[in-house]
Order: sequence, then structure tokens, then C-alpha cells
Amino acid sequence: MKNIKFVVKVNRGGAHAPQYVLRVDKVPIQTTTNRKLALVMGRFTAEDAVKSMQNSHCNPELVSVRVSA
Repeated sequence: MKNIKFVVKVNRGGAHAPQYVLRVDKVPIQTTTNRKLALVMGRFTAEDAVKSMQNSHCNPELVSVRVSA
């Protein structure tokens, strides 16, 4: 059975590679460019991360990921 989880993709603009949220328990939220290391989380946790990052100079977005149960 497959479940749908989410990662938060962060675009900081310019020539930077897209980054993904690595940890949410620290301020500021830690990011990584390696999608495999990105934090896979539930929808509500991912939405909270997006809301907390919207005030900064980046464009966060939710990306769905299928994971095995």
C-alpha cells in the first residue's frame, strides 16, 4: 500500500538550485539540496512549514511523494 506524504520545496530565486526542508525543529528551518534527504512529512506539518517560511525571501511549495507503507 502506498501513502502520499509531502516535502517542502524552497525556491530562493536567482541561479540557486531548489532546496528542500531538512529539519523543522530549529529556527530557522534547515534546508538541503538533496531531495533524498528531505523531510517526508504529513500534509498538516508541511503546511505549517510553508506558512512559517512565507515571510522570508523564498517561495515554498508542497510537493507530493508516494511512499511505501
